[in-house]
Amino acid sequence: MVTSRPNPPARLLVIEGNNAEGRAQQLAAGGGIASQGYAELLRGLLPGAEIDICYAADPGAELPRGAALEGYDGAAITGSALHIYQGGPSVSRQIDLARAILAAGTPIFGSCWGLQVLTVAAGGGVRRNPKGRELGFGRGIRLTEAGRKHPMYIGKPDVFNAPTVHLDEVESLAPGTVVLATNAVSDVQSAEIHCNGTVAWGVQYHPEYPLREIAAIVRRVGGRLIEEGFFLDEADIKTFAADLDTLDQNPADKRLAWRHGISKNVLDTRLRVSEVANWIEYHVLPKRAKRGRG
Repeated sequence: MVTSRPNPPARLLVIEGNNAEGRAQQLAAGGGIASQGYAELLRGLLPGAEIDICYAADPGAELPRGAALEGYDGAAITGSALHIYQGGPSVSRQIDLARAILAAGTPIFGSCWGLQVLTVAAGGGVRRNPKGRELGFGRGIRLTEAGRKHPMYIGKPDVFNAPTVHLDEVESLAPGTVVLATNAVSDVQSAEIHCNGTVAWGVQYHPEYPLREIAAIVRRVGGRLIEEGFFLDEADIKTFAADLDTLDQNPADKRLAWRHGISKNVLDTRLRVSEVANWIEYHVLPKRAKRGRG
């Protein structure tokens, strides 16, 4: 009698984009560690998954290579307060790791900083956005013709808003890039990148962020947002952040949702995270099956 062995649990890798200083600042502002939040989301979308976190920006961090990367069913790169063009080991280690994942053929998804890292790893460029920071919510993100046909956006409207905060943007596309969404602030709001036979998905916004994380980022960035004209003073920042914290606890608060123009596709968690859910459904699970693990 031949007994079949149960499939091993799915294994995912989350790459933390921030260094230790950035993580500490976010915690001090009342937020969470980006990679831990991402891991929590992935566990909810893929129950039973085993998730490793790599703090690639930290000195001395051990980066998985080669066969170890092939052992993962997927990898995700979080956002970060770092800037690609400032360089340094904290940046270069993440770019090198992204290249290694692409070479290993493991599905990879990048949010904000993650899209930028993937773009540079595949041969493109990133710059400080001459239009300035996009903060709070990316408004009027519009799917391109390719985006409307793409599995990343199954269940998503053609035009939508999304949680976002970024000062930088994709300046030059990597070879093999297809732009899937755009808006008035950044020409590349999402993309599919083909590199070394691997397909990576990336978005410039943050489908993984609940509103409380945007609130914490606003508090963390603080006075710079007053200088940039987003807020009048510290009291204005506190009010906005408090409103987001309230909406995070009570998404049905119509008064605050109306005041800040926050739509259902942000307030409804299922709709907000659909890009990541679709990545698992249409990219991670098929690759896992192809590798004989599921």
